[in-house]
This record gives sequence, structure tokens and C-alpha cells, in this order.
Amino acid sequence: MEAEAAAQIALQAAPAVSNENFDWNAFENDLGVYNESKEAIAEKYDQTLSNVQVGEVVEGTVIGLNKREVVVNIGYKSEGIIPISEFRYNPELAIGEKVEVYVESAEDKKGQLLLSHKKARQLKSWDRVNLALENDEVIKGYIKCRTKGGMIVDVFGIEAFLPGSQIDVKPIRDYDIYVDKTMEFKVVKINQEFRNVVVSHKALIEEELEAQKKEIMSKHEKGQILEGTVKNITSYGVFIDLGGVDGLIHITDLSWGRVNHPEEVVQLDQKLNVVILDFDDQKKRIALGLKQLTPHPWDALSADLKVGDKVKGKVVVMADYGAFVEIAPGVEGLIHVSEMSWSQHLRSAQEFMKVGDEVEAVILTLDREERKMSLGIKQLTPDPWENIETKYPVGSKHTAKVRNFTNFGVFVEIEEGIDGLIHISDLSWTKKIKHPAEFTQIGADIDVIVLEIDKENRRLSLGHKQLEENPWNEFEQQFAPDTVHEGTITEVNEKGAVVALGENVEGFCSAKQLTKEDGTMPKVGDKLNFKVLEFSKATKRILLSHVRTYDEARREAENAAKAEKRAAADATKSTVKKINASVEKTTLGDISGLAELKAQMESEEAKSAKKTTKKAAEAEAPVADTEAEPEA
Repeated sequence: MEAEAAAQIALQAAPAVSNENFDWNAFENDLGVYNESKEAIAEKYDQTLSNVQVGEVVEGTVIGLNKREVVVNIGYKSEGIIPISEFRYNPELAIGEKVEVYVESAEDKKGQLLLSHKKARQLKSWDRVNLALENDEVIKGYIKCRTKGGMIVDVFGIEAFLPGSQIDVKPIRDYDIYVDKTMEFKVVKINQEFRNVVVSHKALIEEELEAQKKEIMSKHEKGQILEGTVKNITSYGVFIDLGGVDGLIHITDLSWGRVNHPEEVVQLDQKLNVVILDFDDQKKRIALGLKQLTPHPWDALSADLKVGDKVKGKVVVMADYGAFVEIAPGVEGLIHVSEMSWSQHLRSAQEFMKVGDEVEAVILTLDREERKMSLGIKQLTPDPWENIETKYPVGSKHTAKVRNFTNFGVFVEIEEGIDGLIHISDLSWTKKIKHPAEFTQIGADIDVIVLEIDKENRRLSLGHKQLEENPWNEFEQQFAPDTVHEGTITEVNEKGAVVALGENVEGFCSAKQLTKEDGTMPKVGDKLNFKVLEFSKATKRILLSHVRTYDEARREAENAAKAEKRAAADATKSTVKKINASVEKTTLGDISGLAELKAQMESEEAKSAKKTTKKAAEAEAPVADTEAEPEA
């Protein structure tokens, strides 16, 4: 059926030729009417036909086509039929057009010549593509389908990639409208290793627009007002089509007011009047403005507005250091965080307000030339330091809240905007505080008394211990030097020990004065007797000694033994003197009696000395160096 259809197409397409004098009967029966034999005539006919080789690529002529097939004549005895789908890249195919075909078979079972245009293109496609890139040639391609990031294009039978950004100079919103279309392209990149081809349609448009841009750019100048169409909207600005050349309106040039996103002001395909702010002839860039077509809001600001006036506005931007308030479209003022509260504490502006809040403020500074304004909201309430001497006089007692610690004291707040410092030395009369965190905690309430007012620097000196009487007045009599008291060791270090002498008083015993009577060192929690060596009311220091409590008692016992021994020796000497005097006056008989008496007395004296030595040995104990000064 295909052969018959092809023959019919060929007969319809071929011009009609007739020869009324030709004798077909004589020719068919070889009656010798003609000069040559039938075989000779057939041979000559065959010589008029081209020699076709299977697998060869040849050029043919389109002699017929319909919705399904294309008939191609390559000069052979029969024409070839090719499906029209192989020519879908070229929808403008017409009769008489030259095409390349691949000879698949000179004659099939039905005697039909088999040709393929697709295979012919594929065989020569790679060379054709490389040549197109080399010569910057414009080629045709058929867009087959969509793919990630672009389209697949049939070029010379090769599947090439068309990136979405290379379809047109303007952003593409609907890729599907390009599928099944034939378009012109330029080959822009070839990967020889992987045989990947990238084509571009945008390159063709850009070449056409380039000439237009030069002409348009030559007519533009700063300050010129043009009409354009919104081509694309980004987060940073709007691209405007000015009729062959694009310009950009930066987001800051869309409105005198603050704009979060350009979509708040314009929309796609909207027509706008814009003014040229600047342009780069070499880079073909044009900076446009929209807000410049209207007067600046600062110029329309009331001339009566002055420093000290109250204004209302809306918070448009928040930062850690403050808030920007729009009091009129395009007119903003800054409320610094220090102007939000009379409090001196460093705080974030977000603690006071947020974007969208309607606020009232006082104008602090106003510079119309620089178009700057600073505002404050704390000025709407009275300054708490204005009458500080009356409200918080020296000596008055109050309750404050702990806000912060330093190594030297505690910062507290009596009320909003009224801060004070309690020095670490003014926290307690008796406790030795190394850091304020040992005494209180942030957020806690603490009773204070005003010690001093510094109105100029907005500072109060406060005290806590002054709320009570100074207990050191009583301690001065209670812990006089040389008095002995029981104490509990609460801390031991290299220098000595801290000793608690009562609920609110502590003393210090140096390591040399801490040794027990048995030679051992006491530990935390031990209760011992201590003698006061030194008491200082000014420095609030009590120096103690445990050694002195038992060392002096031992010395007293030794001194008593020595005194008793000396008394016995003196008595013996006195008796001997009396005997000697008596001997001089008596007789020899008396001498014998006296000698016995003398021996008896000497025996008693020896016993007494022996007894005294024994008592001294029993009282002997370790003696520490008590002459050294105790360490603080």
C-alpha cells in the first residue's frame, strides 16, 4: 500500500509527458521498429539512474508530502518515503527542498527504496554541530520536552540542552508553551568528551537587541522620564523594560517610605513612569527611580514642628540599639534605647516595643538639612532624679532590688531610673565577704539606707549594714586582749584558721598559735579555748592564740616549783648558819649531838629536793614559740 501511495504521489507530482507517435506495441514485442534492441534501450535507461549504495548518505529532493509522509527523489528508479515525524524540527518543509537521506535499502520486498532522514542527520550531526559553534551559525531545533532546569532540543538529530535562562531575555513563567515548537538557536557550548551540546535562543535575541540598545542608550540622559513595564521583581529591586533595554529600580528608590519587599509597591506587567538616575553606557546599565517623581516628605514636613513637640508614629524597624518610628510616610525618627527609660541599666530595645507598635514620643533633635530626627519616650514621664533629695534624702531607709554584681559591690534599683551601689564593705559589720554573691542574689530584695547622693552623675551610695548598730562597740569590751573564749574552727588554710567566736563575730588564729597541747593540729569543727592577743575595732580584726591557753599555765607551774625549791634551800642555809654559831659556844660533848642533828637535817633536805624534781618532771609538756607575732 505504501508503494502504491508513493507511486500515486509521484504521478501526481511528476509533470505529464506524452508522445502520440510512440508505438508501445512494437516496443513491447520487439518488432524491430526501433534502431536498438530492448535490452540496449534498458541498459541506457539504467545508466540515467544514480548508483545507490546501502549505508550511504545522499542528497535528495522533496517531490511530495502529506500529513504522514514525505516523498524524496534521489535520482533512483524509485522514490523513497520517509515519515514526516523525522522532519518535525522543520515545519516549513516544502516540495523542491533539498534534504539529506540515509539509504537503508535499495529495494525491500515490495521493491520500495527505503530512506531515513533521521539517520542521515545523526551521522553528520556531530560535525554539523561543531561547525555551527565554530562559525557562530544560526540553526533550527525542535523542542521535544521539558527537563530539570530547561528544555531538551533536537538539533541535527542530537538531543541538546536549552537552559531555562537561555530561552528568552525575560524570565519565563510557563515553560510548557515552548514544547513542540521549532525555534532558532545558537550552539554556545560543546563537551567533546561526553558529547553534550548546549544551545541558546536568548543569544539571538540579545544580538538583535544590542543594536536597539545602542540606539536607545544614545538617546537617554540623567533626569529623563520614561515609561516602562515591570519585567521582573526581586527582593532587591524591580527590572523595568524600557522598550529594548532594561533598567533597575532599587528597592530604596521605590518609595520615600520604608519598603520591606518591592511587591508592596509594584506588580508584574504594570506600566510605570520612571526617572533615569544614572546609566553606564559601556555596561548598558540604567539606574531608575520611582520615588523621585514625587516631592520628598521632609520638604512637606510642617515648618512649625520643633524640638520638644510630641509626635505619634509607627515602629517600622527594630534594632538592639533602638527603634525607627515613621511619623509620616518617608519621615522617620530614631528612639535610642537610652531614651526609652530613665533606668541606667543596659537593655535591648525589643524589651520596650516591637515593629508595628503605635507610639508617642518627644522630638529631641531635628535636622531638616540632614533629614534626621531623634526621639524619646522617657521624656513623657517626670525625671525621677529631679527631686531626688526630697524623695530619697540621706539617712532614709528603702527596699531595693538587686540588679547586678561586681567584685566591689552590688548595684540595686530602688525604682525605675533610680539606681545605687552598695559597696562590699557596707554589706555586713561582721562577715568577711569575698564576693557579693555570697551575701545576696540577683533579683532579690534588700533593705538599704541612703549614705550619699551624687545628683550630677545620677548615683546613690547605699548601705545595708548601717541599718543595725555597730556590734564592734560591744565586742571591744567582750573580747579585750588576754581574755579567753571558746571558739569553733570554721576554716583552715596555710596561714592559720578562722574561728567563730559567736553568731556574728570571727577571729583569726595563726598556724604557730594553733597547735594543740598534745602536738597535733586541730581541724574544721573543733571547739577550743583561745586567748585574745589583739583586738582592732578600726580594721575589725581579732587575733587569737590557742597555744597561750595551755603554755602560760605550764610556765606558772614551773615557776611555782622553782620558787618552792629556792625557799627550801634558803631555809637549810639559815639552819646551818645557826648550828655553826652554836658550835663555837658549846663543848665537845655538845658537838657530838650537833653532828647528829646536822646529818638528820641534810637527809630531810635531800628528800625535799628529790620530791620537787619529780613534780617538775610530771608537769613538763611541749612548748611552742610564743614570742613570734601571730599572722593575720
